[in-house]
Amino acid sequence: MNDLTIAPGPGIPDGAVIAAADLTERFTKSSGPGGQGVNTTDSKVQLSLDIAACASLSDAQRRRALHHLEHRMDGTVLTVSASSHRSQVRNRAEARERMASLLREALAPPPPPRRRTKPTRGSVRRRLEAKQRRSELKSTRRRPQIP
Repeated sequence: MNDLTIAPGPGIPDGAVIAAADLTERFTKSSGPGGQGVNTTDSKVQLSLDIAACASLSDAQRRRALHHLEHRMDGTVLTVSASSHRSQVRNRAEARERMASLLREALAPPPPPRRRTKPTRGSVRRRLEAKQRRSELKSTRRRPQIP
C-alpha cells in the first residue's frame, strides 16, 4: 500500500502525506451484478484512518480534522467506502481520492469573518424607486373611487 498524498490547498500550502502505516484497507464483496458468486472478487474497498493516532498530521491539523469530520467518524476513525467500479484497483484509487478530498476540506481554515457594511446610497435609491413603481402598479388594480 502507498502513502496517501493530499494536494496543496488552504491550510496545507505544501500539501500533506499520510503514511501508509496509518491507513487500513478492507476488501469485501460489492453488491450488485456479478453472477452466481463463483468467480467474484472482493472489489469493495473500505479505507480507514484513525485521525487521533495519525502521526502525519500536526496537533492543530488533527484538532481541526476531528472537529470538522466528527459527523462522519466512528470515534476517531474516518472510513471511506468505494464500490462503484468492478475493479478493486479502481475502487482503491477512488477511495484514496475521496479520503484525500475530505481531509483537504477539513484541514482548510475557517473563512475570515465578514466585515459589516452599509448599503450604498445608489442601492437604497434603486430599492425605494422599485418599491414606488410596484406601489403604483398595484394602485391601478384597485376599484375606482366613485365620488
